[in-house]
Amino acid sequence: MPPHHLAYEALSALTGHDIKPVHEFHQKNPGKPAPVLLTHQEFMHHVLFASRSDHLDGSPNFFVGQRSIDNEYIRKELFVHEEEFFDPGYDYDFTHINDGTTQFKRGNELYKRPCGWNRIALKVLDKYKDGNGWLGTESDAWPVSYHGTSIEGAEGIIESYYKPGSGEVYGRGIYSAPKIETTFGYSKQFTSKSTKKNYKVVLQNRINPKERHITERADYWLVPVPKGTPPAAEKIIVESAIRPYGLLLKEVRD
Repeated sequence: MPPHHLAYEALSALTGHDIKPVHEFHQKNPGKPAPVLLTHQEFMHHVLFASRSDHLDGSPNFFVGQRSIDNEYIRKELFVHEEEFFDPGYDYDFTHINDGTTQFKRGNELYKRPCGWNRIALKVLDKYKDGNGWLGTESDAWPVSYHGTSIEGAEGIIESYYKPGSGEVYGRGIYSAPKIETTFGYSKQFTSKSTKKNYKVVLQNRINPKERHITERADYWLVPVPKGTPPAAEKIIVESAIRPYGLLLKEVRD
């Protein structure tokens, strides 16, 4: 599995802030009140909401921006409670796995596993009011999608348009893909301070099939968020439609 510190470096790359475990704060600041913690829901909203694409070619993008959803955590240094944020029992190393013709399903839909990547699991069990069925393998489970991210030049909700000459517009909302290969070119890359190696990071999600629109290009899935939707309503839409449950890391070479 990836070294422990890479999880925090990946979080820092995704959010644009310096993410650290809260025990480090207590070690360096004995007796001081605990800082405000970044919860999984806040991380999810920050990454998925603060997204926008404005590619000149008009293609759907998978961006994360620097605009914070809540002014409460616009800061350079953020902390997470490790036991509440990560779920190592569900970490999985796909690095040397090749599924070949073997097929897997989630929610009666094909699950293309992220072969070649390493998953750091986020703790999402019992985090939502509708239970855990969305995360399972039964027929009521939600399908898997991938959301690549990049922090450069991003601001606001994704507003992405695919115009291959026909003028077709797929719509405003959050884009993800059923295959991780689709998001690779849009994913955030960072250099580890300790290993000096380069890594790509992608979010692995479950997506509500009732809230997802499959575009004319079947490799792009859209959670529509109408223009002018109030921020509180945007949060409700996103939380009911797409839920990250893993950080996927892959070492890359220039």
